[in-house]
Amino acid sequence: MYTKVLVGMVLTLVTLVGSETLATARAARVNRVTIDYVPPKNPAHRPIYEQLKDRNFLEKLQKFLSPIRLPRALLVKLDGCNGEADAFYDSDVITICYEYIDHLRNTMPAETTPAGVTPIDALEGPLFDTCLHEAAHALFDMLEVPVLGREEDAADQLSSFIILQLGKEEARRVIGGVAYAFKTEAAAKAPPTMTEFAGVHGTPAQRAYNVLCIAYGADHEFFGYIVDDGYLPKKRAEECEFEYEQVAYAYQKLISPYVDRRRAKKVLDTRWLRPQGK
Repeated sequence: MYTKVLVGMVLTLVTLVGSETLATARAARVNRVTIDYVPPKNPAHRPIYEQLKDRNFLEKLQKFLSPIRLPRALLVKLDGCNGEADAFYDSDVITICYEYIDHLRNTMPAETTPAGVTPIDALEGPLFDTCLHEAAHALFDMLEVPVLGREEDAADQLSSFIILQLGKEEARRVIGGVAYAFKTEAAAKAPPTMTEFAGVHGTPAQRAYNVLCIAYGADHEFFGYIVDDGYLPKKRAEECEFEYEQVAYAYQKLISPYVDRRRAKKVLDTRWLRPQGK
């Protein structure tokens, strides 16, 4: 008797979840991303505001996210964050802080690094990745995507996976810029304390290795230098193909049904970064 009741409860739950997913899918539509350049309160951020507005930064991000079918509108805005160099998603709104962009500008290298990361890649790569990371949080919420493990890790993985669907050279530039930003952040900090490991994010060093691993796992040949030049330990590299395939499978099962493939192909075939040296 107990078994029959339990089976009935499970079947009912599956039916309800399936109905909710179907309802969400039917309500979802492409082109549901809106944008807003909020004028900064801090005069020091005015040049950032004007530069990004002149370059249609949010419009480009809006176009990049346009193939995703969403059940309701998602707002992406540039705004001041009271001195916090941050970016975050909350209640259908992604906020990219001027302070975070200012931080990237202040930490980018003066010239191309030995790893081949240019100043512009060290700025635009992490910024693009951060926008996709917060967009991942939005998808998990709005599409009711189940997440096993820490959501921040899942958002990192989804962002990296999407980046790796770009043209190879553009993906290499973004991945290099992201790894540089995490490495720079790790080098600027004192050795981590025990309480730092209690945070919802991985440490900067862990996040750097994770992004390098998923890139290497996606294409051993193209990203082979990551291991050959010692940026990623060989022991970790042994599992990277599996890690990439795991993320790819999750994407196909949970996110892909909400993506307009025709629009997505056009988006991924477009060049998004400024040419190097400009």
